[in-house]
Amino acid sequence: MRAVRLYEDGLRLEEFPQPMPRPGDLLVRVQAAAITRDELTWPVDRLPAIPSYELSGVTASGDEVFALTPFDRDGVLAEYAVVPETVLAPKPAQLSHAEAAALPMPGLTAWQGLVLHGGLRAGERVVITGAAGGVGHLAVQIAERLGASVVAEGEPSNLLFDTAGRTEGEAARKVTIAAEAPGFKYFIVEPDRDQLVELTKLGVRPEVDSVFPFADYEVAFARLEERGKRGKVVVDVAGL
Repeated sequence: MRAVRLYEDGLRLEEFPQPMPRPGDLLVRVQAAAITRDELTWPVDRLPAIPSYELSGVTASGDEVFALTPFDRDGVLAEYAVVPETVLAPKPAQLSHAEAAALPMPGLTAWQGLVLHGGLRAGERVVITGAAGGVGHLAVQIAERLGASVVAEGEPSNLLFDTAGRTEGEAARKVTIAAEAPGFKYFIVEPDRDQLVELTKLGVRPEVDSVFPFADYEVAFARLEERGKRGKVVVDVAGL
C-alpha cells in the first residue's frame, strides 16, 4: 500500500506492506483523510510517522465508517489504516466520504466544548466566538439543533464557548479551546464514537475548503498555511 510518512526533513509518499490489525483494531480502506494545521509538529518524538487523524473509509466487511483516531499512534494518510474499533462510527449517509472525513475533529471539539464541558441545555443562551471558523460553524449548528440560542458577544449568556482566543464577556460557564485563560475550562479534543453518532443524528454538515488527490499531499498541506481557507482540507486517498 501507499502511505505518506513524516520525517525530520519533510513528507514522503512510500510503499509499505498492508498493516495487520491487532486485537481490538479494524483494518480500514481509507477513502478520504482530513488534515489539520500544525499537525506535523505533533509526532516529533516518534518519527517517522503517518499524519492525519480523521478518516472516512470502508472496513473489510464493507461497512462505511468514519473516526477521529488517537493522536499517540500513526495517523491515516494511507491507503489502509489500522484503527481502534472503539472509535469507529457508521459514516453519515448524507455526507460524502470527503465531508465525513472533515467532520470528526471539529465536530467532536464543538460537541465536547458545548455539551461535555459546557453542559449546554435546551433553552439556554450561548456565545460562540469564531462562529464562522472550523469549529465555530459546527458549534452553531449543534447548539441550534439542541434547542439553545446562539447570541452575540457581549449579550447575557449561560455559556461562553471560545474557539478563537477571544475571552471577553460574562457567562455562568466558560469553555475554551484556544488557550488556558482565567475562569475558563480548557480542553483538548478526544476521540469518541458515541459522540460521532450523536453528531450524525443531529445532521450537522462540515465545510470543506478543498479536496486534493493523494499524489498532491504536499499541495494539500501547503493549503493549510494559505490565507482565505474556509473549512477542512481533505485528501482524496481512494480517487473518488
